[in-house]
Amino acid sequence: MTEIKINTEFIKLDALLKFASLVNSGGQAKIIIQNGNVLVNGSVCTMRGKKIRPGDVVSVVGGNEVKVVC
Repeated sequence: MTEIKINTEFIKLDALLKFASLVNSGGQAKIIIQNGNVLVNGSVCTMRGKKIRPGDVVSVVGGNEVKVVC
């Protein structure tokens, strides 16, 4: 699991996927989120704008997992 450090209170899910290099573009982030291929704290999340806060774990199905820290 990779740790991603943010300097704000939260980061939106689609922005985190790009920031952590789990996807190549915002369009790709939108597609995998809408298809239910992203887990937030172990649960499927289909909300692109979901606020991800320090302590949350985000993973792409069949891919990498990141933990957000501050």
